Amino acid sequence: MPQFTYSELLPLGPDTTKYRLVSKEGVSVIKLGDKEFLQVEPSALEKLTAEAIHDISHYLRSDHLAQLENIVKDPESSPNDRFVAIDLLKNANIAAGGVLPMCQDTGTALVMGKKGQFVLTTSKDEVAISQGIYDAFTQLNLRYSQMAPVTTWEEKNTGNNLPAQIEIYSDSDHPDEYNLLYIAKGGGSANKSFLYQETKAVLNPESFMTWLDEKLRSIGTAACPPYHLAIVIGGTSAEHTVKTAKLASTKYLDSLPTTGDAATGHGFRDKELEVKVLELTRTLGIGAQFGGKYFCHDVRVVRLPRHGASLPIAIAVSCSADRQAKAKITKDGIFLEELERDPAHFLPETIDAHLDDAFVAIDLNQPMEAIRAELSKHPVKTRVSLTGTMVVARDLAHAKIKEMIDAGKPMPEYLKKYAVYYAGPAKTPAGYASGSFGPTTAGRMDSYVEYFQSLGGSMVMLAKGNRSKAVTNACKTHGGFYLGSIGGPAARLAQDCIKKVEVLDFEELGMEAVWKIDVVDFPAFIVVDDKGQDFYAETSVPLKISTRPEI
Repeated sequence: MPQFTYSELLPLGPDTTKYRLVSKEGVSVIKLGDKEFLQVEPSALEKLTAEAIHDISHYLRSDHLAQLENIVKDPESSPNDRFVAIDLLKNANIAAGGVLPMCQDTGTALVMGKKGQFVLTTSKDEVAISQGIYDAFTQLNLRYSQMAPVTTWEEKNTGNNLPAQIEIYSDSDHPDEYNLLYIAKGGGSANKSFLYQETKAVLNPESFMTWLDEKLRSIGTAACPPYHLAIVIGGTSAEHTVKTAKLASTKYLDSLPTTGDAATGHGFRDKELEVKVLELTRTLGIGAQFGGKYFCHDVRVVRLPRHGASLPIAIAVSCSADRQAKAKITKDGIFLEELERDPAHFLPETIDAHLDDAFVAIDLNQPMEAIRAELSKHPVKTRVSLTGTMVVARDLAHAKIKEMIDAGKPMPEYLKKYAVYYAGPAKTPAGYASGSFGPTTAGRMDSYVEYFQSLGGSMVMLAKGNRSKAVTNACKTHGGFYLGSIGGPAARLAQDCIKKVEVLDFEELGMEAVWKIDVVDFPAFIVVDDKGQDFYAETSVPLKISTRPEI
């Protein structure tokens, strides 16, 4: 019989995070018997949480910014890689002003806490944390995205971005500390978390890399690359595999061991495989959204134990809005991870030299036929600069418009007259024309395109990510276009490009209303044209890698 040994499933090394002091209030040490306890008041959790939500909405980690800078400096980067990286660095500088959040989708609040056994709190921790989230979302220029189910089929926005996902665990490794991880996860990157149930046949280098090549291409660009990619192989349950992938994508598991242990079966990082996967991502051709090398900044691969009859594999990404921060409460006060508040030094001094200046100016105030005629002169991947009026409509607006048409009413004239931008703004700060206002994922509107274009609407669409073959076919049949906007720089678009915003229709839908906006020099790329060409179709064919599955 083997000797009993124990290891945590995910044994983490020392915490090397740099923290800043937020406050010393609401924290005290009390003695009960011969033991000292850290007492944390609800006000401390509330303040820390509100501060964390603010910081991850406006600031990024220095390492992430340095990776964007590296794209600009890398001579192997494509012009489109560099264009996207510079736009994201500009966006980071604007967001760091603390007014416009870096992304219009300010996300679902996710909080994981590890509470030491000698830490006492005087109320329910989830309530205090929720109060801090409420304070941040209602007082800052953030967006409410949480839909409450009223019935199985009906929903209503909660109007405060609650509820949040809050998980509190006990922690004996740090008995007199309360450690937390705050994440803001937008819909785009959350929707690119995948679980696959595979078999032992995948567990060899050739088969795995062939399998992974196909899966990575299917992720596409809808979640705003360059990505921080996480892959978890194995797991004691499917749900734990997916959760581990999410934590790995935030760098929370970076201090895992780098070798396995047959006795305890603990998880570990496979750094050798991480390098190979990163090399694979740079051959896909997708790049930083519009072709190139930088589909991913980096890769994390975590190997977990598994039941012999089960092989769950999870893939997750953290997007250009790489929003998370660690925090801790100790006897010395409440502390929050130190994020970069002055990202300007990551932006090259002479950015124009790093760009391919070739772009086509498009006047959106022309008749729709003239706009389409100009776009038709240029191939897919062409960079365009849009100036003029657009309408904004996304999921709920599309559904309502279809209901109206199905009921016998005419298609709204604005869908025929203007290009349509799939987006939903964050709150507009005082003195600004717009709140953060980046694109949403185009694919969710795919089912409407053929129908709307057959009636003369949605002839020029603007959003982020790839589209289905049905959209390409519709554009070829009806003479339409899909333009890809850079996913990520919502603050820069609000400050520099969007000059006027007004509600046009369905005001009761809040951020999902139909808006009319005036833009200047709004950057985009031709992704699908009227000839049936689709840029992303060129990158969807997997590489031919020989396989030798082991059964």
